[in-house]
Amino acid sequence: MKSQATDGAQPPGQAPIKTRRFSISLVWIVPIVAVLVGVSLVVHSILQEGPTITINFKTGDGLIANKTEVKYRNVVIGHVSDVALSADQKSVNATIELAKQAESFTREDSQFWVVRPRIGAGGVSGIDTLLSGDYIGADIGQANARAKNFKGLENPPPITYGEPGKRFTLFTQDLGSLDIGSPVYYRKIPVGQVVAYALDPDGKGVNIEVFVHAPNDAYVTENTRFWNASGIDVSVGANGFALKTESLSSMLVGGVAFRAPEYSPDDKPAAAEYAYELFDDQQSALAPPNGKGQYMSLRFDQALRGLKVGAPVEFLGVEFGKVVSVNLDFDAKKHIFPVNVGIVIYPQRLGQAHTEMIKALGHNPDDEAAGVRLIGAFVENGLRAQARSGNLLTGQLYIALDFFPKAEKVVFDTSARPIRIPTVPGSLEQLQEKLEAMVNKINQLPIERIAGNLDSNLVELRKGLAQFNAKTLPGVQTTLAEVSKTLQSANSTLAEDSPQREQLSQTLDELGRTSRSLRDLSDYLGRHPESLIRGRPENAAPMDMKGPPSK
Repeated sequence: MKSQATDGAQPPGQAPIKTRRFSISLVWIVPIVAVLVGVSLVVHSILQEGPTITINFKTGDGLIANKTEVKYRNVVIGHVSDVALSADQKSVNATIELAKQAESFTREDSQFWVVRPRIGAGGVSGIDTLLSGDYIGADIGQANARAKNFKGLENPPPITYGEPGKRFTLFTQDLGSLDIGSPVYYRKIPVGQVVAYALDPDGKGVNIEVFVHAPNDAYVTENTRFWNASGIDVSVGANGFALKTESLSSMLVGGVAFRAPEYSPDDKPAAAEYAYELFDDQQSALAPPNGKGQYMSLRFDQALRGLKVGAPVEFLGVEFGKVVSVNLDFDAKKHIFPVNVGIVIYPQRLGQAHTEMIKALGHNPDDEAAGVRLIGAFVENGLRAQARSGNLLTGQLYIALDFFPKAEKVVFDTSARPIRIPTVPGSLEQLQEKLEAMVNKINQLPIERIAGNLDSNLVELRKGLAQFNAKTLPGVQTTLAEVSKTLQSANSTLAEDSPQREQLSQTLDELGRTSRSLRDLSDYLGRHPESLIRGRPENAAPMDMKGPPSK
C-alpha cells in the first residue's frame, strides 16, 4: 500500500507543471504589416534623401517654397523647401533639398543661378520660363571639398564646367563696348565668347577672359593676335573710302577677333590660360612687333591746334611711334606759352633699316647710354622734329622726325630724361613767315610817291603826244606829200622803160608805207600811252598794213 501511494502520488513540495501554447489573433496582423511597411518607407526615404544646401540670392524674385525646382541639363535634381530673409535682411536665403544622385553638386565651386527671361550680349535666354515659371539652374563643380552654403549668381555663366575648349586672358587699357557674352570671331565666324572681366591688380588696365570652343581652340597659337572688333571701322585714304565690321552683332554688343600673321614659322597651339594683348584694331594687331619703346619730349614755340594724343610719329615717311601727351607750358623768361609734346617711338618698326643700322654702328639696343649718344649724333647731323599737316580737310597734325642740314645748331642735353629732340617750325609756319616778310618789304616801299611821279609823267607824256599829233606829225605828213609830188613829177619826165623810173616808183611806195606807219603809231600811242614805258605787249594785235599809198 505504501509503495502504491508512493508511486501514485506527487512528491511533496513540487507544483504541477502545465504546458500552454501562445496564439495571436488575426485582428493584429493587418496593423503589424502596416507598421512594417511604414518603417521600411521611412528607412528608404532616409536612405534616398539627398543633402540640403543654402543658396544666398540678392532677391527672392521667382523663388517659391515647395514649388521652384532645381534643374541641371533640364533634369530636376532638387527643389526649394524654404525661402527666408538673411540675418542682415539684405539678401534672401533659399533652402534647397537635393536628390540623392545630386550629391556631387555640393562641391564648393558649384554654381547656382535663377533662370528667367533675359536679353543680353549673348542673345535671348530663358524664354521657356514664360510658361513653366522660373527655376534654379545648376552647374556641377570640380573641386573635391564640399560646402553647405553657396552664393547665387545674378546672371547665368556663359560657359559651364566640362565644356570642351580653352580659356585665354586678354589685357587691354579699358573694357570698351565688350561685355560678358560678347562673341569671339575667327575669320568672321563666331567660335567663342567673353566669359569674365576684371580690373588688373594695379588698376592700370583690364583683364578679359575669353573661351574658345573646341575644336576651334586649336587655331589659337602662341603667335596669335587679338583685337577689338566692336563697332564699325571707317577709314578714308588714298585708295578711297573703306568700311569694315565683323558682323551686325559686333556692331551692337561688341566682339573680339583673332588671327595669326600670315608668316608665322614654328608656331604651335597655345596652352589654356595663355595671356595676350588686346589691340585696338586689326591693322595694329597684325603689324610687326613694336619692340622696346623709347619716350621722348618735344618743345614747340608755335600753336599746335590739330595735334591730338595718338597722332602718328613718322621718320622719313615711315610711321614708327605716336603722340602720348600734349601739354601747354609757360616760359617765365620769354613770357610765352610753349607746347610740350610727349612721344613714344619704336625703332624696331623701321624693319631692315633698324637691323642694318645696328650692324653698321655696332649699337646695342639694351644699352640706354649708347642709345642716347646715337641720338645725339643724329641731332648734330640735323635731326629735328616738325609738326606737319596730315589732312587739309580736318586740320589734323602729325609729328615728323627728319634731317634738316641747314638747321641752327643746338646743344643736345644727354642727361635729360626723357630725351629732348630739338624742333623746327612747321612748313605752314615757315610759309607764313615768308609771306609776312614779303608784305613787310612791300609796305616799306614809297608807293604813294611812286604813284604820284607816275601820274605826273603820264600827264607830261599826254601833253607831248598831243603836241606831236598837232604839230610834228602834220608837218611830217606835209613834207612827205611834197616829196611825193616831186617824185611823181620826176617820174612823169622819165621814160617808161628806164631803170630810174622803176627805182623812183619803189621809193614812192616806201614813202607811202612810212606815212601810214606814222599815222598808225600816232593812233596807237593815243590809245595806249603807257606803251612808251612798258613797251608794246606781245599779244597785241598787229597794226593793219593797208594798201598802197594814195597818189
